[in-house]
Amino acid sequence: MRHSIQLSLTAPAIDHEHAAELTAISEILDSEPRIARLVDQDLLRRCKTNAGTGRPGLTGDQVLRMAVVRQMNGWTFEELAFHLADSLSYRTFCRVGFLHKSPSKATIAENIKLLREKSMAKINTMLVKSAAARQLDNGETVRIDSTVVRSPIHAPTDSSLLFDCVRVLARSLRRVEKWTGFDCFHVHIKRAKRRLIEIQHAKPHETRKRSVGYRDLLTLAEATVGYAACALEHTASEKSEAVRRLRLKMEETIELTARVMDQTRRRIIDGQTVPATEKVVSIFETHTDVIVKDNRETYYGRKIFLTGGKSGLILDCAVVKGNPADSAWTVPMIERHKKNFGAAPLQASYDGAFASKENLAKAKELGVVDMCFAKRRGIAVLDMVRETWIYKKLRAFRAGIESIISWLKRSFGLSRCVWKSAESFVAYVRIGVLAANLLILARHRLA
Repeated sequence: MRHSIQLSLTAPAIDHEHAAELTAISEILDSEPRIARLVDQDLLRRCKTNAGTGRPGLTGDQVLRMAVVRQMNGWTFEELAFHLADSLSYRTFCRVGFLHKSPSKATIAENIKLLREKSMAKINTMLVKSAAARQLDNGETVRIDSTVVRSPIHAPTDSSLLFDCVRVLARSLRRVEKWTGFDCFHVHIKRAKRRLIEIQHAKPHETRKRSVGYRDLLTLAEATVGYAACALEHTASEKSEAVRRLRLKMEETIELTARVMDQTRRRIIDGQTVPATEKVVSIFETHTDVIVKDNRETYYGRKIFLTGGKSGLILDCAVVKGNPADSAWTVPMIERHKKNFGAAPLQASYDGAFASKENLAKAKELGVVDMCFAKRRGIAVLDMVRETWIYKKLRAFRAGIESIISWLKRSFGLSRCVWKSAESFVAYVRIGVLAANLLILARHRLA
């Protein structure tokens, strides 16, 4: 008779490069117990009662590992839930367990979205200041550059923004009707959509046709705002928590609609130029900025500044508001580095957009010995560095930050944020940077 061999109760190690990287990342996370405790604090913030009661949930260590895996692979929450249920390697890395049911898509999303950007920034600082990281990169030589992470919005046009205002207010009015019986309004979504399509498909020379479409859209938006104002008066005495939240949302949308209508009249009807700081580019992601880099393509998102080390680690990441000039952040990035590492870098290399004589003087005062701008902008080489050959080496070294930025965008989702709200945007960026640093440290450990 043939007998089957008794199978092991533990999953065997997989002889694969990616499995080895996951094992190395796991060892790095285990070496810093404070990391899991920081994430635990984020998860417990939503608990209104005793955290020791109720059904056991995911731990901070599990949630952070799931977030890292998701960012490294560019998966959706649904794809992550599938791979956790299907893959022994990912179940092992995320500490899910082989005898337990893997978490659902909703559970994973709910927990990962609780991660705060402040916690992610602290965790990244812990990693780059850890003993393993300091052996690779002591932070004495840095390269700094900026890039843009786009927001999860469509290309903003005045017509599409007006249509968004009409449909969002109409949706809120329908909810008010369902909950309170208020029905003194008309829904203009179909008519507004027809005007939107007419404007989008109008030829450049058909200015009158586009003007008529915009005027009609403005009329529909104004009428919908009037209906919403009446609904707010009708529900003023409602005590329901759901109605209260809906009222707050409607008030916010009415304010944004008024701003969109104003900028449309100024730009389309009156032919004026509206400054970027006054524009509304989305009624959903209001934190989005209008950013033009080097007179090239216009971006809609947030600007970030990155400090890279000689090992490839991202030593610092600053997510800023507005569209500040690169030169405005030359010195602040040095000051942030000094705060994190206790001393300014001895050598710093920047793109030409960061250059100015004032920035050079302030950086020297902070302790930078060799300061390199890729384009000198009228600054003598020997004023920046001690020797000419140092300037050439630092200028070549700076070019590496471009490949790091490209890698972050292609492999870690920093080309476009897919999370909603300002806080989630910053947290998403920081998780991407954290995942990249963990992979770099793991690959150096395996080398």
